[in-house]
Amino acid sequence: MSVNDISSLFGFIGGLGMFLYGMNTMADGMQKTAGSRMSQFLGMLTNNRFMAVLLGALITAIIQSSGATTVMVVGFVSAGVLNLTQAVGVIMGANIGTTITAWIVSMNQLGDAFSIFQPSFSAPLLIGIGAILLLFGKKQKMKTIGEILVGLGMLFVGLDFMSGAISPYTDAPVFSEAFRILGRNPLLGMLIGAVVTALLQSSSASVGILQTLAMNGVVTTNAAIFITLGQNIGSCVTALLSSIGGSRTAKRAAVIHLSFNVIGAVVFGIAALIFFMASPVLAAHNITAVQISIFHTIFNLTNTCLLFPFAKQLVNLSGFFIPESRKGEEESKDEEAETMKHLDERIFESPAFAVETASMEVVHMGQIAMENVKRAMDAVLTKNADEANAVYKTEKTINNMEKMLTEYLVKINNLSLTEEQKLVVNNLFYSINDIERVGDHAENLAEQAEYMARHDISFSDTGAADLDIICQAAYKSFFHSIEARRRGDMDDVRKVSQYEDQVDILEEDLREKHIERLSTGECNPSAGVVFLDLISNLERISDHAYNLAGYVKNEM
Repeated sequence: MSVNDISSLFGFIGGLGMFLYGMNTMADGMQKTAGSRMSQFLGMLTNNRFMAVLLGALITAIIQSSGATTVMVVGFVSAGVLNLTQAVGVIMGANIGTTITAWIVSMNQLGDAFSIFQPSFSAPLLIGIGAILLLFGKKQKMKTIGEILVGLGMLFVGLDFMSGAISPYTDAPVFSEAFRILGRNPLLGMLIGAVVTALLQSSSASVGILQTLAMNGVVTTNAAIFITLGQNIGSCVTALLSSIGGSRTAKRAAVIHLSFNVIGAVVFGIAALIFFMASPVLAAHNITAVQISIFHTIFNLTNTCLLFPFAKQLVNLSGFFIPESRKGEEESKDEEAETMKHLDERIFESPAFAVETASMEVVHMGQIAMENVKRAMDAVLTKNADEANAVYKTEKTINNMEKMLTEYLVKINNLSLTEEQKLVVNNLFYSINDIERVGDHAENLAEQAEYMARHDISFSDTGAADLDIICQAAYKSFFHSIEARRRGDMDDVRKVSQYEDQVDILEEDLREKHIERLSTGECNPSAGVVFLDLISNLERISDHAYNLAGYVKNEM
């Protein structure tokens, strides 16, 4: 091997590295640009499978990876956010969306009108502008745009390096012989495509490499077709690996993705084999990068159209490969188990979705704490010791949820986040602390209820009525603070402020009135101490509710 050969090898490896890094950087920047809007996509996924296909394609076009989209789908199915029928549509759309990268790669062969996309022409300018925005941009949005431009420029430079490294060897017999063998053996061609894609964990990257070879005129049509079909099968490996150790439903989602691509590859493979046998000249003809993009797009669009009506059958087929759980193996339905299911790290493939998922689980924790507050208030007003014991049990759940959510948020905080997402994550850290403190105050209320039941302590009719009023105001304050996080509505934020003011006034007023009743002998001293402790805890619950609403307001 000569020095020139070694130099070409290094050039190809370096070009491949820049291509993959550029694709990853561009995808990361585009995802940040989408921001929180991506978190709204899931809300649109009702039972409209056509809408699910469109959203799957859009999400994949944004994050530039069908594998990443499918991994997220596996996570959402595991978390119970999506059902399997909805997941089928998103998976189909993901296969369509992944064709965008192939078109980006082949743009420099679309003619003079697209000459600006040729690597040698546009890449230096893109990297230069992107670097300036990254280094000197003051706003996060400008830095993100710079990141996208640098990634796109690096992608083009990588393609140029790979193409330049291969071009001296385009007449070498090894290429023509290799693709001749692959063209004659469909199974071997598919296997090569699947293995390369599985190793790279990206069908977009493997298709890009194939297109680079095609740009240098060394790829035959039949070999390219079979390798491309294999690449679509290989793209399923990421989701299959992701589903290992997951729930049965998550495994079924990964199997649906594999089944969809395998069925399409078999149908197209048989059709292509028959066609090439009838037209051997075309089979041996060299294919261009643009033609690979066209076939890649036609395959995914046609496969989606063919299998779109059979979504339920694909779901049933996945059930055949992943049998039902045995009796007694059903997953626990307690709150902690449900939270653990939802905090799926596969969703980290999209930080925007991960932040939204964490936010939803903070709301879930808040709703559990809210129910516990109501239970504690009922225990106080009725002196029910059984209700108090239920409060203690739920408080342990709240404490465990705080720990799980904190650990999850720490991991999210280490992802590539926008400034807005970082603000939300920080506020969620504070929110779970406030919610946990509300849970502590609910436990204090339950302890007082238990004390009242044990010592047969009662309040006067006036005292009981006053206590009921402040209980309702504190509860409404906390309720609207959780709703503010769930809906992101300023109306809920304003209501929290109103009820918090009301609770503060009531607490001060009731404290003075109760001290007067103590001095006149209307209430006994033991009841008085309990009453003052109760209204103090209720006022603190309202304070934490005000904090929770403040975090939401800060994000608007």
